[in-house]
Amino acid sequence: MAPPSTPAENPQSTSSSSSSKPNQPLSASRRNLLFNTPPHRLHLSSPSSSPSSRVIYSDRFIPSRLGSNFALFDIGGDVGKESSSSAYTAVLRSVIFGSDHGVVPPETPDRCSSSPSAASSTSFSTPRRNIFRFKAEVPRYSAYSAGFDDALPGVVPSQPKASRKVSKSPYKVLDAPALQDDFYLNLVDWSSHNVLAVGLGNCVYLWNACSSKVTKLCDFGVDDSVCSVGWAQRGTHLAVGTSLGKLQIWDASRCRRIRTMEGHRLRLGALAWSSSVLSSGSRDKSILQRDIRTQDDFVSKLTGHKSEVCGLKWSYDNRQLASGGNDNRLFVWNQHSNQPVLKYCEHKAAVKAIAWSPHVHGLLASGGGTADRCIRFWNTTANSNLNCIDTGSQVATLTGHTFRVLYLAISPDGQTIVTGAGDETLRFWNVFPSPKYQNTESQIGAFSLGRTHIR
Repeated sequence: MAPPSTPAENPQSTSSSSSSKPNQPLSASRRNLLFNTPPHRLHLSSPSSSPSSRVIYSDRFIPSRLGSNFALFDIGGDVGKESSSSAYTAVLRSVIFGSDHGVVPPETPDRCSSSPSAASSTSFSTPRRNIFRFKAEVPRYSAYSAGFDDALPGVVPSQPKASRKVSKSPYKVLDAPALQDDFYLNLVDWSSHNVLAVGLGNCVYLWNACSSKVTKLCDFGVDDSVCSVGWAQRGTHLAVGTSLGKLQIWDASRCRRIRTMEGHRLRLGALAWSSSVLSSGSRDKSILQRDIRTQDDFVSKLTGHKSEVCGLKWSYDNRQLASGGNDNRLFVWNQHSNQPVLKYCEHKAAVKAIAWSPHVHGLLASGGGTADRCIRFWNTTANSNLNCIDTGSQVATLTGHTFRVLYLAISPDGQTIVTGAGDETLRFWNVFPSPKYQNTESQIGAFSLGRTHIR
């Protein structure tokens, strides 16, 4: 009886047998062929080479872990897993607890020796990555990397933001004779129609920023003088307060006075609009709420300050009114109370500069006078002091005025500010230029029209 043929001697019989009985267990010889043969193509031939020998490729590739060189790419074995785990743990501890808690950051290629021998020995010791890449790698930015001297593995440090260029000199200067050098007055305001109102002595002048045309709005004569000006939101009506405590409403488009209101006993130095409601603050320590739709001079009186009221500002939602006084106090009022609902006493000088955030509800900023020099930020919703910045002076960054800066207004497009000082000049600065001009300082002042007179 002839011995049974081996698969190597008769591959066709093996294939026929295996296809006819698919559930039959593999023979020992076939198991040896599949699992003990190196993972290459199989040369199946008789012991004696002949021209009729054939090359048969296996239908799948089953790698052998014992025959693979994982160390070449530094990706295999339990040692690699432990190393990767320890590196991740070290980075995590460093990010959470800081680099001063005895945690040594894992060594990265940048921190390795740059000698040729070291380079050759670490040429394949790159951070853990896939062997094959299927798409371009996108840089990753992390806020945590800014606080470390060494970059974390796999994290690209965020690029520093380019500083915004601001011209140090004004692009336009207007001579403003008789502009009073008085901290407690508010003599400059810029309307939404791009018209600047300025109180000079006993007169009010309007300067059109588009045409540079100057118009004289009113003259109070020798017995009275202008102490405050304030545009309504629509930009057509202007309120004017005087040294005698009078308040006048003017239609600027027609240069016509609409009405005159009484109520204050002393000079009226602060104004703030809220739709049809106009608030006025005076040296008599009071704040009057006026509704210009009614015939009454005022509808309510707010008391609380112990000295002259020199700053007023309504929030953008018209729900809260902030007031500052020469008593170093900052008060917040609502629409229904005659007493302040919030009181802040941290300033050490008169509070005149007040501004509400148009983006964050309840965020309020206030600035103190010469003895204070601080800008403070408040959360009126939570009744908390958020931050304090000591500016070193009332205005220190933009130079050009020879006297202290007392008046400031911003253009309706938010790009330009105008400042007024006791040197009787108005200076215009491009502090928030549009992206079109913000990268070149020479272009910021390219539209300078020189020095002109406002009257």
